Amino acid sequence: MTEKDFEAQKSKSQIKREMQALRDLGKQLIALPASTLGKMPLSDAVRDAVLAAQEFKREALRRQIQHIGALLRGADVDAIRMSLESLSRPHREEVQALHEVEQWRDGLIGSDEHLLETLANRFDDFDFQRVRQLIRNARKEQQREKPPKSARALFKYLSDLRSKE
Repeated sequence: MTEKDFEAQKSKSQIKREMQALRDLGKQLIALPASTLGKMPLSDAVRDAVLAAQEFKREALRRQIQHIGALLRGADVDAIRMSLESLSRPHREEVQALHEVEQWRDGLIGSDEHLLETLANRFDDFDFQRVRQLIRNARKEQQREKPPKSARALFKYLSDLRSKE
């Protein structure tokens, strides 16, 4: 079966979904800075079209995105997607680390003594006295409906510990 036979078997809706995916990929490329585009596995035609699209607005931008989608039909889309994925991976890891520190802070303020012991065992320079004081002050601030100054300080202390790890 040749490629044309395979394409003939695709439904019109499937072809439209694939083209929309290419246009969405083009939009992601347009959002990247020029320095990052230079590192992407793009043909010169696609790179030039993306750089031009960054200057356009409204209808001209919409037409340029259509053009980029058409140019991407012949490109190695999987390599481009993998390259975009590798760009976003460090950001996701940072966000995940922040969520973990937030969970620690909330658990400590919520009286999780087991978590306190776990963190003390995990980090060599864990300061029990300081952490207990920040927890106590954060609870008082919550009860009095004051700004969470101590909760922020606890978050900062925990994130500093995690970054040293």
